Amino acid sequence: MSDQPAAVAADLRALLRQMNRRLRQQADFGDLTRSQLNVLSLLEREGPATVSDLARAEGMRPQSMGATVAALEEAGLVRREPHPADRRKSSISLSEAAREQIAAKRLIRQDWLQRALSRELSPEELERVSEALVLLSRIV
Repeated sequence: MSDQPAAVAADLRALLRQMNRRLRQQADFGDLTRSQLNVLSLLEREGPATVSDLARAEGMRPQSMGATVAALEEAGLVRREPHPADRRKSSISLSEAAREQIAAKRLIRQDWLQRALSRELSPEELERVSEALVLLSRIV
């Protein structure tokens, strides 16, 4: 068996790590921790959740997640409401301010990437990247 898949996988992982770093640099969220960013991302993707649900998804203790959520709530990025099915629990969701920040930062990152692609790649190279994306999407 060829070593090519292993070499391509290693190169792709390194490239994706660099790409993520560059995109985060374009529109970062300031002083938020990785855990706080993960919670915001999870709430955006999955919708409202309890602290226990968030802790389970992030592999954290509920007490640690409670502190993470409290910091986000203090920053005005999440809101806590009574859980619709169990009033003893709270449902955590993104605040409107968080949704606006996420959308604005996504646009900044999109704009940077679009300009970088236009600046650095010829139309033919851009077409090859587009073709590679189709292939890579089969992996996920």
